[in-house]
Amino acid sequence: MYRDMTTEETAAQSGIASDQINSSPKIHPLFPGSVFISTVLDALESKDTMTGKMRGIYLQRAFMAGVFAGLFFTTYFVIIAKFAGTGSPAMAQVGSVLAATTFGWALVLIYYTNSELLTSNMMVVSIGAYYKRITWLHGIKMLLLCLIGNLAGGLLIAALVRCSSVIDPATFAKMTAAVATKSGYLDAGVFGISDLLVRAIFCNFCINIAMLMVYNGKLSNDFTKCIIMVVAVFVFAFMGFEHSIADSILFEIMALYGAVEPLHAIGVIAVVIIGNFIGGGLLIGVNFAVMNNQNTRHARQALKAMPNQLD
Repeated sequence: MYRDMTTEETAAQSGIASDQINSSPKIHPLFPGSVFISTVLDALESKDTMTGKMRGIYLQRAFMAGVFAGLFFTTYFVIIAKFAGTGSPAMAQVGSVLAATTFGWALVLIYYTNSELLTSNMMVVSIGAYYKRITWLHGIKMLLLCLIGNLAGGLLIAALVRCSSVIDPATFAKMTAAVATKSGYLDAGVFGISDLLVRAIFCNFCINIAMLMVYNGKLSNDFTKCIIMVVAVFVFAFMGFEHSIADSILFEIMALYGAVEPLHAIGVIAVVIIGNFIGGGLLIGVNFAVMNNQNTRHARQALKAMPNQLD
């Protein structure tokens, strides 16, 4: 989703002198997340340009993220149904593990194709707003555009699978059960809604802690980055955490089968989006932006006391 920064760009945006940079970014002992923050701000600049002057390109990238999420989330349910169909509880558990692992590769494809996913963009927008690179209102507009593109990509997958036999009766039963579970949170009242909200918070915390690891300047191996992203998605998928785009695509697919109550679906997605924003936008985005802010009075005093100390 973001281009790699040159070491000079990283240095300039992190407040680190270029003569202190070699082939790998130096990690500041007081602000080890400064490389991560500068990379995110660089990505924000690109997204800001796209949403202003290249809106069609931005929507296309968001569309592709929806396509990847939709295809792999459908695969997730197919795998679960196939293994559950063996009648063996042990094999059903194996299927759950394999399905969650497979779904994790959707994030890898989104990352390496520079596609735009709502949940990771929540972190980017929050960091940008904290550092006043954009206003919160403009950030919300960026997220809404991304949501539209993600939903459009998911709708394409929904239409394609509806016109095929990809979703067999066993898979349909699993997806129907998932819709009932998600809708059931609203029917359970306050406790159910809080349960849904917490699951959404945990979900995007997992997604964006993976993106933090990928962009923290300490990892250069693509295989390691892939494993981190796959494991992060595995955790939220296996634990049943709630992802706003994945859930939206599930509802889109099942709506074409007439198996969704629209008001329930809208209510679920609204709660999940709020939870995702808390988990990714606040717990990761704003939290790490504050921790790595070098412009506070105490930070400036600390930096003056150790002007040339870099690991």
